[in-house]
Amino acid sequence: MGARIAAHLANARIPCVLLDLPSNSLERGDRPPDLSRPDSKVRNRLAETGLAAALRSRPPAFFAPEAARLITLGNLEDDLALLKNCDWIIEAIVEDREAKQTLYRAVESVRASGSVVSSNTSGISIARLADGFSGDFRRHFLGTHFFNPPRYMKLLEMITTPETDPAVVERIAQLGETVLGKGVVRAKDTPNFIANRIGTFLTLIALRQVAEGNFTIEEIDALTGPVIGLPKSATFRTLDLVGLDVLVHVVRNLAGALPDDEQHDLFRIPDFVTAMTASNLFGEKTGQGFYKKVPARDASQGSEILALDLKTLEYHPQKKPGLPSLEMLRAVEDLRQRVKALYAARDRAGDFYRRFFGDAFHYAACRIPEIADDVVSVDRAIKWGFNWELGLFELWDEVGVESVAQSWKAQGQAIPPLVERLLASGRKTFYSSAEGEARYFDFATREDRPLEDPPGVLLLASLKERRKEIKRNPGASLIDLGEAVLNLEFHSKMNTIGPDTVAMMHAGLKLLENSFTAMVIGNQAANFSVGANLMLVLISIQEGEWDELDEAVRAFQDVNMALKYAPRPAVAAPFGLTLGGGAEITLHAARVRAAAETYMGLVEVGVGLIPAGGGAKEMLLRAMDKAAGSEDPFEGVKDVFQTIGRAKTSSSAEEAKKLGYLSERDSFSMNRDRQIADAKQLALDLVKLGHRPGKPREDIPVLGQSALAKMKLGLHLLRRAEYISDHDVVIGTHLAKILSGGGEFTSPQRVSEQYLLDLEREAFLSLCGERKTQERIQHMLKTGKPLRN
Repeated sequence: MGARIAAHLANARIPCVLLDLPSNSLERGDRPPDLSRPDSKVRNRLAETGLAAALRSRPPAFFAPEAARLITLGNLEDDLALLKNCDWIIEAIVEDREAKQTLYRAVESVRASGSVVSSNTSGISIARLADGFSGDFRRHFLGTHFFNPPRYMKLLEMITTPETDPAVVERIAQLGETVLGKGVVRAKDTPNFIANRIGTFLTLIALRQVAEGNFTIEEIDALTGPVIGLPKSATFRTLDLVGLDVLVHVVRNLAGALPDDEQHDLFRIPDFVTAMTASNLFGEKTGQGFYKKVPARDASQGSEILALDLKTLEYHPQKKPGLPSLEMLRAVEDLRQRVKALYAARDRAGDFYRRFFGDAFHYAACRIPEIADDVVSVDRAIKWGFNWELGLFELWDEVGVESVAQSWKAQGQAIPPLVERLLASGRKTFYSSAEGEARYFDFATREDRPLEDPPGVLLLASLKERRKEIKRNPGASLIDLGEAVLNLEFHSKMNTIGPDTVAMMHAGLKLLENSFTAMVIGNQAANFSVGANLMLVLISIQEGEWDELDEAVRAFQDVNMALKYAPRPAVAAPFGLTLGGGAEITLHAARVRAAAETYMGLVEVGVGLIPAGGGAKEMLLRAMDKAAGSEDPFEGVKDVFQTIGRAKTSSSAEEAKKLGYLSERDSFSMNRDRQIADAKQLALDLVKLGHRPGKPREDIPVLGQSALAKMKLGLHLLRRAEYISDHDVVIGTHLAKILSGGGEFTSPQRVSEQYLLDLEREAFLSLCGERKTQERIQHMLKTGKPLRN
């Protein structure tokens, strides 16, 4: 965990020191030690091993491997003095109070006065950890609980003692939010703080249902996954990832630390978990847990996942859950409506949700003000710590606070004070909205308090509630961000790009020319855009509407060119999946303010096509500009050919620069909540700097038949080695012709952007007529996965 925290600090371009215990053991290849001076290679082995594991980890801990250069390795004996130059010292060792305090005594002997020391403990009392240390140490000491993996998990719980200097808290919170991209939640110094306290209880509720024989592993994971806004890993897959040893440790700690908890009896390890740990079934770390990956019986399928029989501890093929309402309601797109319907369902699924949520709501309500002062902190901790789409109190509002309380009364169950105060005040929900202002019920004052946007954050939903939406159609909206900056927001299913999107882009560009000084293209959904609406493309193909399809491609090309040469600056704000047409829009923006987690790529070959919205043109243009004056400009063409031909997708905004999807001038935001505001400020800065749009290029160099021959040879060799299929060769040849200038020039020439756009469009339409491309599109729409036919 320490190495992964260091990796994320390096992602934020913060130099750091990674220290671990010293090692004295020699391994094969080590030189015999010189006893007169420590051998750092041997002594720093544990820190090196941690860093190497972070570099190998999947998903990657680093935005780019080069960031590891910012990490200095050492050990806690020879290199402790390095800490005197550190502003923030984070301890992330074993969960043992005595071990931690022993380390703090060593740290205190070298740390500079005023430097911050924090513990990454997941549950030990912060006040008890600070006992016995100097006043300066205690004033600068707090808990900073990162969630694993630190790069991807948004939550940072901050826990203070009565002696922690408030200025220290504000400084670390600001750094966490703006520099590290975290969602900071202030937690009270109680066992396991907020997220793990509630999260462990929720896990134990699900385990109890299995222990009582009401549901199978597969059924619980179907019930506690994306259908209610939780991650795909649901309950048991998550436990495999975390490790059953960790679960056992946490549950035992809670049982010992919470003797007076009203649900104390639930904090025990189920018998089947004890049996699993005795059989070394800890999850991913032992290769088997609740699930086990094995080679598929059909070798062409690669592997399959088996589920554990908890009675025999033998594995069997997963069984499809027999939960009719779950299957029926899964198609309901709106999560809030879906959860409400599932809770009301009159079958086993509904029975599960009424019991699961009933227990969860009751426990969470009883924890206020014990673990946090408000419902917002609990909801944010759950959402940010476990990737839930909605928090518990938000879900409760949907199923009905009053009806849940009435069911408790009917069962003779006490009503938590929070709920009594809420209902006594005449309110029926924890969250409300008045005149576009979001509010939440405050337990202490019994009044609604504004749910204010943090400084530096613009929430599009909040702006729309305040009637800042100017224009809307089913695919997109135009929103006034203030200060004469317009925002184009996509909101089609998965933010696919179709005629509605193109129409709204044109409308936005017209407003930009006449009424606004700058524009941002961004949204706050799960992903920026997964590309073109393939269903519309397939329907046009099947209906033989070739003229209409040609016109649709022209329209998308035209609007992207209009975007690129708009008289006033347009800043794209991509994040998450930014694929195909979404990447092409980004490529044509005046500047890009990406999110750090931007997975960007021109992936059209996966559905048997090539980019046709100017993506290939723009990548070639950039590559040739970069290669100007070089001895071998084909190297740049080859890179673009491989990037598009292999559908390379960046694993971060940093990698998107390496792949050429982002330029060196483009920047990124660590905190996605701040991205729209950051993009707006970038757009305003471009205005101040005197943005000039330029005009369409007529001077793009293309290398002609020599480059085409080299790319076709590459395709031939890949086909002979059976790395690609015959249809991949067809697609690759179309792409090679575009990147070489059409294949007609016998020597290098200069062409216009429109010339390359015409080549793109012709290749796209030709491939649409191929049966194997149509098969690929159909397979993607049906399964969400590419077909390599």
